[in-house]
Amino acid sequence: MTKNMKKILMSGNEACGEGAVIAGCKFYAGYPITPQNELIEYMARRMPEVGGVFIQSESEIAAINMVFGASLVGERAMTSSSSPGISLKQEGISYLAGCELPAVIVNMMRGGPGLGNIAPAQSDYFQATKGGGHGDYHIIVLGPSTVQEMLELTSLAFDLADKYRMPSMILGDGILGQMMEPVVIKSQVASHKSQIKKTWALTGCKGREPRIIRSLLLNDGALEAFNNKLQAKYKVIKDKETRYEAVNTADAEIVLVGYGSVARILKSAAAKLRHKGIKAGLLRPITLWPFPEKALGEIAKKACPSGRRAKRFFVVEMSCGQMVEDVKLAVCGNAKVEFYGRPGGGIPSEEEIIKKVMTNEKAQNSK
Repeated sequence: MTKNMKKILMSGNEACGEGAVIAGCKFYAGYPITPQNELIEYMARRMPEVGGVFIQSESEIAAINMVFGASLVGERAMTSSSSPGISLKQEGISYLAGCELPAVIVNMMRGGPGLGNIAPAQSDYFQATKGGGHGDYHIIVLGPSTVQEMLELTSLAFDLADKYRMPSMILGDGILGQMMEPVVIKSQVASHKSQIKKTWALTGCKGREPRIIRSLLLNDGALEAFNNKLQAKYKVIKDKETRYEAVNTADAEIVLVGYGSVARILKSAAAKLRHKGIKAGLLRPITLWPFPEKALGEIAKKACPSGRRAKRFFVVEMSCGQMVEDVKLAVCGNAKVEFYGRPGGGIPSEEEIIKKVMTNEKAQNSK
């Protein structure tokens, strides 16, 4: 470790906040909700220290609209909440997408529907990746699986949001938010501004032509043209910004697929399955949108080295099954896709995953 680096024990929520500070975030607005309250507490302390603004808003709806205003004038802005609070922010997120404004939204998921409970879950996947508000839009969605990634991917979220002029989201959960791990960060943090000049920002005319940012497009064909422009941008993002981690997939006969905290469990389960003679690998999406469909599709097309049968995919989620649909679409019928889920705050254990895989393996071999 170099002299300008240090290792600190941090929670995922704290690491997320520090990642925002490193990225040059200067505006944060949020409203308390478990299990992400430590993030609000952290930002309340750090924003004044770096010359930024912290606001505990009167509601989640107010928070996302405050972020809209801060982004509108060119500042790097962030809000955070957990599942029910993110639902309240959806209209504002759609407005951000419609105005092509960069912002970072953090969702530390909890059990649902409704108020649910405060246990970790992954049941907001559809909401995040399919566009939770009205209109044909996407946001960039990053799914960290370690506290270190909470810091690094939050910083990346700001860069991607600015690069493509759109909202980005950190999709975590109660496990990642509350757990503590050593995090390596620079000892001398110098907050940086985006290298992209925001020539669109509303900073006052100052003798130049006025700028207008709006999502209300009433002229005939104007909104259709704008939507086509967005879709073209989304295609570029799919081509350039898809991220994933692949472990032992080249010779795998069964590929475990999961994101976030579940991927941590799957990585250990895959290693133990190898010791039991089952060639297991892991595919972990890091960008949930854009989804690594090409990577999954290519794995599915390759025959197993043993030649005895096609590969199988085993998807595990803390939900009733949402990402599994994207896996099935990516595999496109070239391999069998199995699913195991624990909804409403249930956390799958390594032992039960191994047991499910081995039970399915025996059933497959008996055919």
